Parts: sequence; C-alpha cells; structure tokens
Amino acid sequence: MQSSYSLKSLVLAVGLVLSAASPAVFAQRGEGHPGMGGPGFGGMRIMAVLDDVNATEAQRQQIEAIFKAARTDLKPLHQQGQQLHRQLLQAFAAPNVDANAVEALRKQQAAHHEQVSQRMSRAMVEAARILTPEQRAQWADKMGKRMERMQRRHEQHGRKS
Repeated sequence: MQSSYSLKSLVLAVGLVLSAASPAVFAQRGEGHPGMGGPGFGGMRIMAVLDDVNATEAQRQQIEAIFKAARTDLKPLHQQGQQLHRQLLQAFAAPNVDANAVEALRKQQAAHHEQVSQRMSRAMVEAARILTPEQRAQWADKMGKRMERMQRRHEQHGRKS
C-alpha cells in the first residue's frame, strides 16, 4: 500500500507543478507571431479581443507591440520556470523526498508566478489604456459571458463526477 500512496502523491505533485508553471508557458505561446498568441485580455487571444471591440489599425499595432515586449521580457522567466520545474521533479524522484527542499522550491515557484503575473498585468493595463472606454466595456461584457459559460461547464462537469 505504501508504494501506491507514494505514486499517487507523486502524480498529484507533478500535476501541481505543471499547473504552477503554466502561466510562464502560456506567456510564451505564439512567439514569432506578434499579437496572435499568448495572453491577451483575461486569457483571450489578443487578435480575438481586438476583433471583438473593432479596434483600429493604430490600436492593433500599439497593443501588439505591448504584448510582444511582454513576451520578450517573459522569456528569461520562462526559462527560469522550466529550471524550477526540473528541480522539483528531481526532488520528487529522489530516493528520499526532502519535504523542506520541496517547500523551498514551491515558494520559489510562487514568487516566479508572481513575477510573471505582474508583468502580464502591466501589459494588460497598458493595452487597456489604448482602447476607448466603450471598447473596454465591450470586452468586459464578452469576458463576463465567457466566465458564465465556463462556470456552467464547470458545474455540469461536477454533476457528472
């Protein structure tokens, strides 16, 4: 029974590590395609948001430049996140799992996530300031509807389990 419990713990821990690392990975998606991938407003793709609010070409160029700069800034953080991920996997693969080492790595990952989150928040604020109040209201309305759909799917999934 002990090995089964340890395997379940390892699988859970690896899942948590992957979810903690996902913001940095997500921030790098779409590299090489400025404005086409990666984060946008609330996790939506930038171009989709700009299409939805009828952004002008000037707005598009400014916002794409903001997120391109953010992706550039996040590249070293992405690499740092990958290294933390590898270290945590090594800690869990050790013959004796050191809880203190795992906790130290978890704290480093939390600090890393905070850095990524702060940079993306700055980019989102900069981009939002380029949009008009009406465009931001349109975006907020669309995001509200998206969140409601996600909540309904989440509730439906919960009932099936």
